[in-house]
Amino acid sequence: MFGRLGTTELILILIIALVIFGPSKLPELGKALGKSLKEFKSHADKITENPEKETIEKSETLDKKEEE
Repeated sequence: MFGRLGTTELILILIIALVIFGPSKLPELGKALGKSLKEFKSHADKITENPEKETIEKSETLDKKEEE
């Protein structure tokens, strides 16, 4: 339904943000958005890593038990 954002759309969004928030607030909003995305990504990575680690640890434990 919606395609990718092109250059024109991004410029339009930036202009609207400048009008709404003003040029002094945009750097603060950018920093806050960047921090939020970074935290979200790190937590998402932790969630996706844990099940894989548990599965590997369980399979290693089973392999050791089978050897005995």
